[in-house]
Amino acid sequence: MNCIYYVVAGVTIFTSCSSNDGTDSGTTTPPPVVTVAEIKTLDPSVPMKHDGYVKDADFVSIKAKIDANQEPWVSGYNKLIANSHAQLTYTANPTVKLVRGGNSAEEPDPDNYSRAMNDAAAAYQLGLRWKLTGDAQYAQAAINILNAWASTCTRISGDSNAALAAGIYGYQFAIAGEQLRNYSGWTATDFTKYKEWMRTVFYNLNYSWLSTHFGCHPQHAWSNWDLCNMASAMAIGILNNDRSIYNYVIDYYQKGKGCGNNFVTIFEPFPSPNSNMAQMQESGRDQGHCTLSLALLTTICQLAWNQGDDLWGFRDNIVLKASEYVAKYNVTYLEVPYTVYSWHEGDPWTGCGIKMTELPTIGSSGRGGGRPMWAMIYNHYAKIKKLPATSMYYTGLGAKSVQPEGGGGDYGGNSGGFDSLGFGTLLFSLE
Repeated sequence: MNCIYYVVAGVTIFTSCSSNDGTDSGTTTPPPVVTVAEIKTLDPSVPMKHDGYVKDADFVSIKAKIDANQEPWVSGYNKLIANSHAQLTYTANPTVKLVRGGNSAEEPDPDNYSRAMNDAAAAYQLGLRWKLTGDAQYAQAAINILNAWASTCTRISGDSNAALAAGIYGYQFAIAGEQLRNYSGWTATDFTKYKEWMRTVFYNLNYSWLSTHFGCHPQHAWSNWDLCNMASAMAIGILNNDRSIYNYVIDYYQKGKGCGNNFVTIFEPFPSPNSNMAQMQESGRDQGHCTLSLALLTTICQLAWNQGDDLWGFRDNIVLKASEYVAKYNVTYLEVPYTVYSWHEGDPWTGCGIKMTELPTIGSSGRGGGRPMWAMIYNHYAKIKKLPATSMYYTGLGAKSVQPEGGGGDYGGNSGGFDSLGFGTLLFSLE
């Protein structure tokens, strides 16, 4: 699994001193207790809301900010329009068989998933330009990409890494499609074909992974494997107006057997004096994947929020506590507390996930990498929930450290640079 190791430069961050046990000098406080102990699902007959990832009303507000030359929206927009994927000249590059985990016993052909990661980014970015300008040329260019994939790609293949392709590119293609559902130039026939393509090629594999973990222990794979497939299934459920799919993810988030269960993804909320933080399941692995898990987790939270479900507030704002933990360690390079995590590693003799392996210390590899994820987290808690600034101190520094956030194509050419849709400064900044 590739991950991004983009080092943020040119940002001066002032912070408090830290003691050796990971406590600080009082710059942060726990967020107020918000009792969201359970997210109840609605009857499958209740239609999904079609606000997708960013609501139409929010696009109106963002456009007004850009027209008024207000920051940070103008800088965020300039970041978007400078991206090579957001240009009318971009050409789709679909493939019949999408391969991740190639050159393997399961799939002898080589990987080609870079086609999907680039094209999904382009479809999303072109769709954003349509939403913010009203210029139908951008919508049509995005539709051309989506139609080309729905007409060409018939399956996903590879070793177990095929699940990552189904999850990461599944959620991105689904969000890109949902964003364009109201474009009048997308014919009903093509839109129906696209929705069915998302269901049969991506969702079926998402569900297979989440329900079986391909025969392994459900907590053998790291949390990002579950989370990307949950994000994909949720986005596809919204796209297809299928609440049963959406409900499955909501239930899995709270009670699932795998590491996408929120109680496993964020497995260690700390007591005082570190009660503003919570450790993530991948914290003991490395920081490239730990930040990936946080980015995927918050994508799920945002999709659910626009459906009226407060995963952000679940377990007393546990996502914010995880964000503070990850940001403190990666953005300010301060030490944090750590609880030993036992991983269902497995080996060739005992089967995948049966043997337990301890991760005794926090994983320092990839520390300081920047993902375009902080703006959405910070603005939700600071501007929508209006929590005290002291409860999101390090998350706020994270948002400043990568401002303006870019998207796929702005963070290098490997897969990690395309794991997030990005452009949070543009899309989620609030006054």
